[in-house]
Amino acid sequence: MNDNIKNYIEKYNVEIQQLFMELRKLIIQSVPCETEEKLWAKIPSYYIGDRFVRVIPFKDHINIEATAIMEHNFQLDQYKITPKGMLQIYLNQTIPTNVLQAIFNETLLG
Repeated sequence: MNDNIKNYIEKYNVEIQQLFMELRKLIIQSVPCETEEKLWAKIPSYYIGDRFVRVIPFKDHINIEATAIMEHNFQLDQYKITPKGMLQIYLNQTIPTNVLQAIFNETLLG
């Protein structure tokens, strides 16, 4: 893991760190090629070329920014999607693994 991201995520509670690590692993596993991991405007981001997924931690949830979210919003009806199209996953929710794999793959590979 990128040291800047590691230092950034360590500022959050253990539950958020665990949720972040699960999402990070899912992003990496969702594409057949290597992703570039870096902080963009202090936000953990994963790139393939100019396509990206951002994972934005808060104290009780994580926002995910990915262009393909709105194409799958009908599969995410039990989750909140912000007006800007970000998916919110709260600590008490399960990760929609299959839907997120498709979202990450479509976002990063087009």
